[in-house]
Amino acid sequence: MAKSDSFFIRAGTTTNGTTYAQSSIDLGAYVDALGKSVLRVHNIAVQYGSPLDSYVGASDSNTQSVFQLTTQSQTSMVSATDKSVIASGSLAIATTGPAVSMMSESLDVAPQHWTQGYLVGVEQIYLGVDQSFNHVNEINVVLECTVETLSQSAAMALALSQQ
Repeated sequence: MAKSDSFFIRAGTTTNGTTYAQSSIDLGAYVDALGKSVLRVHNIAVQYGSPLDSYVGASDSNTQSVFQLTTQSQTSMVSATDKSVIASGSLAIATTGPAVSMMSESLDVAPQHWTQGYLVGVEQIYLGVDQSFNHVNEINVVLECTVETLSQSAAMALALSQQ
């Protein structure tokens, strides 16, 4: 199986308050199931908000910003049992009075948790985000990837399983 050097794909989705938002990430330059080319995602890094965002929330509240990276378009957040999930995670914030008392970031599913990352055979993936309170304006991801060659039948089977 031929491999390329690793490279980075960067993408973001602007949040729209407290409802689900999604953007697509075009992988057509890297993935071609008929041409036997697939993408392996090795690592994902997540940035909640732009660098200058500051959290201003309600007193005595618990809020959360969540993201998911999937191989299929979604209309809401899905669980890890959905076959399209590549990665998902959250940023949880709790306040006591007006002050932030707890902040926790987690990747509950991520390519770096797997021995050889996550193989993608579709030409578009989707970054979906949602929040319980509008406290960040965007969620951005950086994916460390390589391109690999599979047999045509293996590449096509992978692509079909992810649609």
